Amino acid sequence: MFSDGQMLFAKIFLGSFVLFMIYLYRKDLKMHKRYYPKVWHVGLTMALVIILFTIIVFSLHK
Repeated sequence: MFSDGQMLFAKIFLGSFVLFMIYLYRKDLKMHKRYYPKVWHVGLTMALVIILFTIIVFSLHK
């Protein structure tokens, strides 16, 4: 499916991309805490809505 060179490139690219994103996130962490202090509420609400929707859909299909 993929050659060895393509797989090597994909692994190096993915590793570099993840490390770069971690570096940038840590660099901006102070700014995120200052400007977005309660953003976890949004994430929690989204997760709860998805869980509730899943429960409703599966309960209606029984």
